[in-house]
Amino acid sequence: MSYNNPIIPGFNPDPSIIRVDKDFFLVTSTFEYFPGVPIYHSQDLVQWKLIGHALTRPSQLQIHTPEPGGGVWATTIRYHKGVYYIIAASFQRYRPQQDDRVWPQGFYVKTTDIWNEKTWSDPIYFDQVGFDQDLFWDDDGTVYLSSTYRKIQPTIGAKLKDFAIHICTVDLTTGNSTSVPKMIRESSSGVAEGSHIFKRGRYWYLFTAEGGTESGHSEWVNRSEVSPLGPWELGPNNPLWRNGVEDEVQNTGHADLVEDTKGQWWAVVLGVRPSRKGNTWEDSVLGRETFLVPLEWKDDWPVINGGQKISLNSHGPGLYEFDTPVSWRDDFSDPKMQVGWYRKNTPFVNDYSLTERPNYLRLHGGPYNLSVPASPTMFLRKQTHLICRWETRLSFQPTVGETEAGTVSAAYTALSCLLDALFGCS
Repeated sequence: MSYNNPIIPGFNPDPSIIRVDKDFFLVTSTFEYFPGVPIYHSQDLVQWKLIGHALTRPSQLQIHTPEPGGGVWATTIRYHKGVYYIIAASFQRYRPQQDDRVWPQGFYVKTTDIWNEKTWSDPIYFDQVGFDQDLFWDDDGTVYLSSTYRKIQPTIGAKLKDFAIHICTVDLTTGNSTSVPKMIRESSSGVAEGSHIFKRGRYWYLFTAEGGTESGHSEWVNRSEVSPLGPWELGPNNPLWRNGVEDEVQNTGHADLVEDTKGQWWAVVLGVRPSRKGNTWEDSVLGRETFLVPLEWKDDWPVINGGQKISLNSHGPGLYEFDTPVSWRDDFSDPKMQVGWYRKNTPFVNDYSLTERPNYLRLHGGPYNLSVPASPTMFLRKQTHLICRWETRLSFQPTVGETEAGTVSAAYTALSCLLDALFGCS
């Protein structure tokens, strides 16, 4: 049956998904925006609702002056014995120089009530550096942490960043590793990241995003019949698919898997919808979005989307066409901010009010304007459609010079996503 992609439009990269009974939960990356890690819910994989965020307190997330594109990368969501886990890393800076070993330590937060965003714990940090962390619980209870960082012994003449996948066992009570990290996947492209480990039947499977997250992006798979430590056998049909620079969906990869209640497997991946202008594609203003494709198993190897390119009109068993709502409205009548508003970086202070003037969002201007890499007094919404209209009723009464306020649409990250903003500064 036909269904529409992306299933979650707008800036929603690096999707990760689980199913608990009849409920699907999906998280995406937020980079330098606060609150961090949106959590979406669905019962049919087609209609998704934002139900909250995992990182809503400064005690969980401190990003004040990160590089553009820094912040929280490639979150993973997992569920084990009644507990939900979200695993992530947060960058202040990430562009490596030669022999640079400055990397974030990943962490996880957990809750037993995913419907209440206030219940997520403060972070427990791992003692291993890296990003794109994944947790895997084996049948014997052993917990494995896989993550990405530069090879300890750099490849001579390495392409791109020389990123590889490393794995160790971990004690979740402390976050400390209980084995020596082992490299289990490197890529001839120079980038292997976004690892996820699954077990199906007698095999463990390692999925990796390779080639970087732009035009060379692709998804690869290995399997092992021994353990998550390997040895690993390379899949016969890698990459599992490849969208090119002339396709309507580009830069696809970074897959995570889920099995539905009927035994059908699916993969969620990121992709980009560029704009067509004449005979050329222009960069997307929507950023990297979340797409869904079916997965089949043949000879104990995964086949994603039949090995075909990912498209906007997709086909999968039991799904249906659904157009994501275009419109939304916020009259600021609720006692707290409507879910879906974001700040640029973690705010230093509480600089707004919903009660000082009922049915208005009052912003108290701060020292930072939109060009400063800090946290301006600004609220952002994700743009989810290429063509849209944005309206705001604004009351502005400056009392001193060099004070400004307004509403803008602008890209606020080096990774190209467009957000609508309300801002004020003094």
